[in-house]
Amino acid sequence: MILDLKKIFTEKTGTVSFDYDMDLSSTEVDNVHPFVTPVKVQGSVTAKDGFALLTAETSFDFSVPCDRCTKQIDRHLHYSFTHTLVRSLENEDDDRFIEVPDGQLDLDELMREDILLELPSKFLCKEDCKGICPKCGKNLNDGPCGCEPQNTDSRFEVLKNLIH
Repeated sequence: MILDLKKIFTEKTGTVSFDYDMDLSSTEVDNVHPFVTPVKVQGSVTAKDGFALLTAETSFDFSVPCDRCTKQIDRHLHYSFTHTLVRSLENEDDDRFIEVPDGQLDLDELMREDILLELPSKFLCKEDCKGICPKCGKNLNDGPCGCEPQNTDSRFEVLKNLIH
């Protein structure tokens, strides 16, 4: 969705509201397509003195395998974002502001970037997920597998003596 903010910047008053669904089903995260429903995006851009304030709420269903045990994780996620929009920047390196020189803001791209940056770096079914056995592949969250404990590399045995 392209927001036309020319009136907001020229008149320095008013509000532009938005409420729409965004399709991220083709977006890949960790080799899966986790966005199982369209992303609901709601918010507004409000004119302030010399800038505009964008506030947005997003919500969507997200489904990925656990990074430790591969159990499927289904969650409903909700994120809030706020951005300060300006027509131009004097200091080009200031990332606190989003420059909108032509008054046209690609809201889809901004929300996509915000959501991807907000997602956790690891997806776990639960905080204390035990993962899977490296020998037999059993999910250790369901109980012990019965495999022998993994032997350490004999080259590191001498390091055990340093602890004692």
